[in-house]
Amino acid sequence: TKGLNHTENHELCLKQIRDSIEATAAAGFPNVVCFSGNREGISEEEGAANCVAALKQVAGLAEAKNVTLVIELLNSKVNHKDYQADRTAWAVDVCKRVGSPRVKVLYDIYHMQIMEGDLVRTIKDNIAYIGHFHTGGSPGRNEIDETQEINYLAVAKAIAESGYQGYVGHEFVPVRDPLT
Repeated sequence: TKGLNHTENHELCLKQIRDSIEATAAAGFPNVVCFSGNREGISEEEGAANCVAALKQVAGLAEAKNVTLVIELLNSKVNHKDYQADRTAWAVDVCKRVGSPRVKVLYDIYHMQIMEGDLVRTIKDNIAYIGHFHTGGSPGRNEIDETQEINYLAVAKAIAESGYQGYVGHEFVPVRDPLT
């Protein structure tokens, strides 16, 4: 809820991001997840400008350490009321304005199905700005199976055809015993 979109959060958030970049690089992992934070009354433009200003302060370190900062998209309709980075276009705009190849979007398929739909076209149109994917069934954020509305075969095919080389993380709430 407290993220980069409010300048009063920058000092703490940027320290945490710098520490995470260092630890992530040392461990050999590719990404550090960042969050816009909740709107709490600020405009889309002010929140974006504040995120850009903050991310520009850490983009150089991320570049030097070969770590990608990924801004996670979450839905503000069901799970994360008031969260600012709830649209692909908003987060991609932030990435473009930062202007670093090490600042991208964490495209959460579950969350963007709720907010936008049109998953395949959105992924194809924005793949250059996507640095990680999360999955989850919708509705319910459960396993990817025949009980949910997302056609993950089509989504996975679009990701594969795009030339994407990163990770796809499965982030869901199991309804069955996850070990069986």
